[in-house]
Amino acid sequence: MSTEQRPPLPPFTDETARQKVRAAEDAWNGRDPARVALAYTADSEWRNRARFLKGRPEIVAFLAEKWATELDYRLVKEIWAHQENRIAVRFAYEYHDAAGQWFRAYGNENWEFAPNGLMQRRIASINDLPIRDAERKLTFPHGRRPDDFPGLTALGL
Repeated sequence: MSTEQRPPLPPFTDETARQKVRAAEDAWNGRDPARVALAYTADSEWRNRARFLKGRPEIVAFLAEKWATELDYRLVKEIWAHQENRIAVRFAYEYHDAAGQWFRAYGNENWEFAPNGLMQRRIASINDLPIRDAERKLTFPHGRRPDDFPGLTALGL
């Protein structure tokens, strides 16, 4: 049995669920597939849109492919609900493709955590909306969203 742990651990309180959501946002904004994959169990199961993944190697490959095509990626997550070892979030992210077309992706994720705090299941539903550069709202620098940068609700998303 693995001794890996990723605090905070379930069952989640309001505070620890928010910490988990922010940690996930920060990791994804770092765009390092191998680092992001460490937050998931070795046999983690994902549904991302219509793709089904299992295990860290598939997660790493998926994220590397994603960030090779979704350029200048910026993400904001917001907790929707939590109970025991589950957290539901809503999110928006912006990116552009190689041709320079910007998109805003909206979605919801359902997360289920193992007792050690690693995510064992991630179910994501996502929709993309083409936007103009002038419509972008997630304009913070690459990396962690600054603490004073507004969240989804404040941005009207």
